Amino acid sequence: GPWSYKAIKQLVKLHLRSLNGSSAVRDYERLLRVASSPDAKISPNAVEKGVNNMLDRVASLINNSSSNADTSSSSSLQETLAQNIYDLTLKAFHPTSGIAPNERLWFKTNLKYGQLLYEMNETAKLQWVIRDLLLSSGQPTDILEGKTTSSSSAMMISSTDNTSTGGTHVMEIAALQIQLYSRLKDTKKLRAAYHRAMSVRGGIPHPRTLALIQELGGKMHMSQRNFDEASQSFFQAFKSYDEAGDRSRLRCLKYLVMASMLHASSINPFDSHEARAHRDDPEIVAMTNLVQAFHNDDIKTFEKILYKNEGRIMDDEFVREHVADLLRTIRTQVIMRTIGPYAKIRLAKISKSLNGIPVEDVESLLVSLILDGKLNGRIDQVGGVLVKQCQGAADTGPSSSDKPTGKNVDVGSVESRNTASIQRLIRALEHLTDAVSNVGPKTTFHQQQIM
Repeated sequence: GPWSYKAIKQLVKLHLRSLNGSSAVRDYERLLRVASSPDAKISPNAVEKGVNNMLDRVASLINNSSSNADTSSSSSLQETLAQNIYDLTLKAFHPTSGIAPNERLWFKTNLKYGQLLYEMNETAKLQWVIRDLLLSSGQPTDILEGKTTSSSSAMMISSTDNTSTGGTHVMEIAALQIQLYSRLKDTKKLRAAYHRAMSVRGGIPHPRTLALIQELGGKMHMSQRNFDEASQSFFQAFKSYDEAGDRSRLRCLKYLVMASMLHASSINPFDSHEARAHRDDPEIVAMTNLVQAFHNDDIKTFEKILYKNEGRIMDDEFVREHVADLLRTIRTQVIMRTIGPYAKIRLAKISKSLNGIPVEDVESLLVSLILDGKLNGRIDQVGGVLVKQCQGAADTGPSSSDKPTGKNVDVGSVESRNTASIQRLIRALEHLTDAVSNVGPKTTFHQQQIM
């Protein structure tokens, strides 16, 4: 009866607390038999609640063992115990062959099992779990291989259009797939799973599931250097985590800030009212200062925040992967601001404005700008000078380095036209002087008489 069910449940909890694996598995199997018995008169809701609580306890054992760095033997025993508990649950509630068929509970248990396998890095077993989930929800399994034929797409759309539950299941399975392919670094399958999840209509997944899909989708866009789309995905993930009350929202806010800086966007991510509420959080203050330094082209403050690891910014592996891109972006901005008023400028001067980085790195940045079409000029490596092109013509004549060009004058005004004419006249006279000096003193004197 109900009291037997409650007593056995407490026994299982005690065995799990003492890590007595064999006894826990034996009594848990008894618990499932009692719960499936019609004479026990236990409501389905009570069974589902009890089973879910037990699975959460098992999952917490794995999480605690990984965080506490237990010995390999004890962690292996805990993983074996967890897999045995999940196997018994799936077998008991299987929709066709279980002793207490319950498709809803079986599906939820499989999702939890898949998440546990992902945390245990059991990728091979996780793929089998995903295959079972796809089959149970009526989806084609060829999408596991990254294939999206027209027939499979039509089948998937029809299954999601019937009910909101079908769409929700598709998104929950896709979340598992996206995690798996992200860990395997399989970009093709990751992109297919992400777009499939985003094309679902009518699904109502948990905000945390949607946030997970958007977060990993943002990372996928970052790897492809689609920083604008990454910013949008991270912002949606941040809002979904915020709705779920999950602290992961701060992590996504950091990623949003990083993506917006790499996109060289002039919009401050903290201008939105959702993000503004977190700008004074201790984990976010450093990112707020980083954004301010970025928009002010204050490279000294920017590098100081990164190198001192303020707010533990560099503790995040994903942020560390893109630090080089962040530095390259702000250095590019500082270069364009520094060389703006000059026709010629020494590379050493540019290096000084970039907080003293090597001249070789300055040359590399300038070459990238020239090849990308953002800078019209050439590098004189012998003299260590950058020579900018003026109005499409090469400025090959000698002139003093670090001299402003006056290009900030309005082109449409009379003054700007006069300035341009004078500059052309100066260049022509410089070329004439060079030609005269090469001929010799006699010819020079004769030409001076003619002039």
